[in-house]
Amino acid sequence: MMQKRQLAKAAVAHRMQLLQRRLKNAFPHLDTLERRHLGVDDIDQQVMLRTVNASSMQGFVDSVIPRAIAEKDVEVEEEIPGEKGWLDELSIIMSKNKQMKQCIGMGFHETKLPSVILRNVIESAGWYTPYTPYQAEIAQGRLESLMNFQQMVIDLTGMGLANASLLDEATAVGEAIAMSVAHTKGKKRKVILDKRMHPASIAVATTRAQGFGIECLVQDVFESDLSDPEVGLVAVQYPDTHGDVHDFKALFATAKEHGVLSCCSADLLSLTMLTPPGELGADIACGTTQRFGVPLGFGGPHAAYFATQQSYARISPGRIIGVSKDADGQTVFRMALQTREQHIKREKATSNICTAQALLANVAAFYAVWHGPKGLRAIAEDINCKAKTLALGLEKAGFQLKSKNFFDTLWVDCSHLGADGGRVFTERCCAEGINIRQISDVEVGIALDECTEEHHLQAFFRAASLPAEGSDSMLELRTEAEKTSSIQHDLQRTSRFLDHPIFSKYHNETDMMRYIYRLERKDLGLNSAMIPLGSCTMKLNAASEMLPITWPSINSIHPYAPEDQVDGYKVLIKDLEDKLTALTGMDATCLQPNSGAQGEYAGLRVIKAYHESRGDFERDGCIVPSSAHGTNPASAIMCGMKLAVVKCLPDGSIDVVDLKKTIDEKLKGRVAAFMVTYPSTFGIFDENIKEITDMIHAAGGLVYVDGANFNAQMGLTLPGKYGGDVMHLNLHKTFSIPHGGGGPGMGPICVRSHLVPFLPSTASPGIKCGGDKPFGQVSQAPYGSAGVLPISWSYMRMMGWKGLKKSSAVALLNANYLMERLSSEYAILYKGDKGRCAHEFILDVRPFKKSAGIEVEDIAKRLIDYSFHAPTMSFPVPGTLMIEPTESESKTELDRFINALLSIRAEIRQIENGEMSATDNALKNAPHTMASIARTEWTHPYTREQAVYPVESLRSNKVWPTCRRIDSAYGDRNFICSCPPIETYL
Repeated sequence: MMQKRQLAKAAVAHRMQLLQRRLKNAFPHLDTLERRHLGVDDIDQQVMLRTVNASSMQGFVDSVIPRAIAEKDVEVEEEIPGEKGWLDELSIIMSKNKQMKQCIGMGFHETKLPSVILRNVIESAGWYTPYTPYQAEIAQGRLESLMNFQQMVIDLTGMGLANASLLDEATAVGEAIAMSVAHTKGKKRKVILDKRMHPASIAVATTRAQGFGIECLVQDVFESDLSDPEVGLVAVQYPDTHGDVHDFKALFATAKEHGVLSCCSADLLSLTMLTPPGELGADIACGTTQRFGVPLGFGGPHAAYFATQQSYARISPGRIIGVSKDADGQTVFRMALQTREQHIKREKATSNICTAQALLANVAAFYAVWHGPKGLRAIAEDINCKAKTLALGLEKAGFQLKSKNFFDTLWVDCSHLGADGGRVFTERCCAEGINIRQISDVEVGIALDECTEEHHLQAFFRAASLPAEGSDSMLELRTEAEKTSSIQHDLQRTSRFLDHPIFSKYHNETDMMRYIYRLERKDLGLNSAMIPLGSCTMKLNAASEMLPITWPSINSIHPYAPEDQVDGYKVLIKDLEDKLTALTGMDATCLQPNSGAQGEYAGLRVIKAYHESRGDFERDGCIVPSSAHGTNPASAIMCGMKLAVVKCLPDGSIDVVDLKKTIDEKLKGRVAAFMVTYPSTFGIFDENIKEITDMIHAAGGLVYVDGANFNAQMGLTLPGKYGGDVMHLNLHKTFSIPHGGGGPGMGPICVRSHLVPFLPSTASPGIKCGGDKPFGQVSQAPYGSAGVLPISWSYMRMMGWKGLKKSSAVALLNANYLMERLSSEYAILYKGDKGRCAHEFILDVRPFKKSAGIEVEDIAKRLIDYSFHAPTMSFPVPGTLMIEPTESESKTELDRFINALLSIRAEIRQIENGEMSATDNALKNAPHTMASIARTEWTHPYTREQAVYPVESLRSNKVWPTCRRIDSAYGDRNFICSCPPIETYL
């Protein structure tokens, strides 16, 4: 321990020397990120400031940020590296991580990411910058890929329905518990988790169950009493955490007899050889697709899967891609059954899923397309053969196998090496450059994968002291292994999988490259145009921030690797935590939550644990303003809290009178938490936020600040100083992690000192985290999706405090510039006391329904014809558009968007004046495809040119939708969530 501290001090001292040298450098860097990240330069800013009637940037900011909470004096002297200099420094830091052969397993495996997928998906802005595909007409590419993902999962699990990914395997098990609560309407209050599940799955699932008031029984499922009427779910691991393969057919049949849902958390690659969960009789199959080409990344991001039967579709968690028809009758893809989503169900939701892992799900889907059924089976058989070969060699060396039924993981007894044989063999393997799992004093686990080579087996044999003749006869051992089976006969898969032609078409790189690109061209990402989605912060994901995530020193590290092997990550984590803590005015940061929704949940559980530690068990009330973020009510319910919604005044501000009434009457003596989104989703800063937080504290409650809109505050306010006790941040919004078409994301929480003891911990080996009295665990890995943390760290290091502060100021300016320019033609729903909005604002387009028969969807779809993604539609107010431009857009792009909306307003005026048909017009028929205007017959009262080139700039640069407007109702009435016939893809 002393040596580690000395090394850490030396590293800090070295960095300080570098910092001092650079601060004295007479030549400033010319490749700083700030000038590339901010879309408007100083000249454009002056023009925009005049437009919003402000004489200076500081004067403008003062007119937006409430004076009581404005932070003007906080300045941080720091060295800001150039992009090249930072990448060099980051490379040195992350080289401190020790790259080993990772055979720890426990749900994480090394994998080979095909270069064609790395180059054309992970490194392509066309794939990592789009948003969740709510505008399906310009998202057909990734929707098709996600449909391939669902088909892959359905086939391999033998189930009837799959979603388009969840956050991680452990969370997926937690979602199974939530589904069982919905299935039984909360009447059954127990779940059984097999003791042989991965420790992280048990920990996360138990934490989730506590929120619902469900008792988790961790026991041997083969000895469980499923006739207990209180049991609603039984969950198992397949193969189990030690690699043992069990036959669960009888168990699942018994569960069904007693009305108990059964969940099988299964290794997806193993299912190419094992009888799938659906054929065993499971109701739910879940797990991870990480080993389908997704790097370890110190724990994530990885796409989990969740599959069930069609009859459970409406209570299944996560997003589901379905099939529908467009206006021309063409078969198309869309997100199905969206009324299941948390922001719609709100307090009736049992899941707060918002961000999933769409980008990684696409990687896994392409991996399956690339290899096909034969390729996946060959990979699985090769791994299994190597595991059998290793098993034979270890047995010859005196080791004993604890199980003869395995796929890729060996459970090994090392007793012959002594009372601490497990430690001895683990250390020997480590000396050979291999990490394995020490299960007990005398037991180890060894998990092989597609990256395991013959020299790794030889290294194991050296560690096992296998006689030389055994080590030299690898071929003989393999030959012997091929004659045996490590999977019992009645659990060997006989059914076919991945029979859809899509999995057999693209097995050479030219075809695969073109297929990926063909899908990419169907979508609109930030590489095509501004995406002005309110409450989503679609800012730049700079190439220099993204580049490092593909480095082996970052993405090849196992999340449970020994702590002395992850010194690079420790530097990253510590500095990122410190920076987020300082930026929010809090006292500590926890990086475990791997989505914004997870951050909400973790923050509320920390509050709940705090109250319970003081004996305040009756404090179960959570107050949420109607202007709060959409996931807040669902998160509160998941934590076992009682929801109380506070009204807002006509100007959008929180109704303090109603808040006081709620505190004094409805929740008297029971206020636990107040969840406030700040600035609100109405796009304003509540001037009296400090008064509001004081009221909550006086009532004995704590304040949870939803940081979804923190991009409006960096360096301008400190939430910890205006009353926040805990706050989650969206690193995939404010801190430049890309949205990836619906994930990945990260939702760390920042807390004041009184909440530090209750921060979540980890039940797995390796680096530790959390407080002294943790409430539980929320993500499978200690630091969530740590593989994308370098993006946010790079953003913060290259921007510096001043750059971040300027980013927020420019974000505010861009929003107010748009609002001012549009206010003459559109009604603005809410403005602050000084006539300003925050970083976003709401256009009220509801009057057009009466004046012209035009609805918000018509405007959203017409914007596609102008090569724009629509703003957030009908949230938080139905029939409106919420616009957020971010700081990364140029004035040219902002003006292009303004001109598009002004042009659309002119089109609406034509309808209002009777100059255009109210039923057959460019808005009602939008979007227009190339095919729709290429037809010989054209019967509309507007021209083809007006349809697709309403403004002149589109002639030189246009994004063409590949389908007409989609009939969402048809898709839900005719629910299909698997791949349609191959003709659809042609």
